[in-house]
Amino acid sequence: MREKRPTHLDPRGNARMVDVAGKDVTVREATARGVVRMSPAARRALSGGRLAKGDALAVARIAGIQAAKRTHEWIPLCHPVRLTSVSVDLAPRGRDAVEIQATARAADRTGVEMEALVAVSAAALALYDMVKSMDRGVTIEDVRLLAKSGGRSGTWVSGRRPR
Repeated sequence: MREKRPTHLDPRGNARMVDVAGKDVTVREATARGVVRMSPAARRALSGGRLAKGDALAVARIAGIQAAKRTHEWIPLCHPVRLTSVSVDLAPRGRDAVEIQATARAADRTGVEMEALVAVSAAALALYDMVKSMDRGVTIEDVRLLAKSGGRSGTWVSGRRPR
């Protein structure tokens, strides 16, 4: 098996942005998730709408959507992608957690995995900011890609063995 050359390095080993001009425009979608853990008291205040800074879930949702649209400014060597949609869902889980799931979609020449991951990360950071006055021990955990589809490599789903 032939070893693949790193895609983000030129022949001299310098960082470069991959040329995607020769790729086909296809519909691409990616979903990511993460978990924000906090004290049960902070989680109750969040769910009860009793945080001093206001509606934390709405703020986090907007932060995730805005960040997805600016992923190329966050992550070096990422291409600007013409997103067609971004959704960010936040759901309280158990006594001490909020699960965040983001899906990014585009018709473009490159995937949207980074956009989904950045959306989750930004939403988690915004949520941290909204609850930190009640709990400085908030943690952001398990940010990961769940699935992606589109493009030459096709569909990938976390936990599924490659064929």
